[in-house]
Amino acid sequence: MTAGELAVVLAAVLCCIGFAALIVVLVRVLDTMRGLQDEVRRLRDETEPLMHELRGSVQEAGLVVAEARDDLERFDNLLGSAEAISDAVAGGSRVVRGALSAPMIKTVALASGTAKGAQRLRRRERKQMRGRSKAS
Repeated sequence: MTAGELAVVLAAVLCCIGFAALIVVLVRVLDTMRGLQDEVRRLRDETEPLMHELRGSVQEAGLVVAEARDDLERFDNLLGSAEAISDAVAGGSRVVRGALSAPMIKTVALASGTAKGAQRLRRRERKQMRGRSKAS
C-alpha cells in the first residue's frame, strides 16, 4: 500500500465518520423537531378555548361600550334640556324682576314715606300735648 492509497483510505474513513456524525446530528434535529411539533399541537389545543373565550369577552365588552355610549348620549340630551330650562327660568326671573321692581320700589317708598309722615304727626301731637300741659 502506497502513501497515496493510504491517504485515500484515510480520507474515506474520515468521510464515513463525518457522514455518521452528520446522520446522528440530523436524527437528533428530527427528534427535536418532532418534540417541538408536539408542543405546538399541545399549545394550540390549550389556547384555542382561551381564544374563543377571549372573543366572547371582546363581544361582551363591545356591547357594554355601546350601551355606555347610548347612556352618555341620553345624559347629554338630559343635560342640554336642563340647561335650556335653567336659561328659560333665568330669563323668566329677569322679566319678573323687571316687571315687579318698579311697583315694588314705589310700594316701599310709599310705605316708608307713610311711616315717616306718621312719625312726624306723632311728634307734633306730643309737642302740642306738652305745650298744653305746660300752659295749664
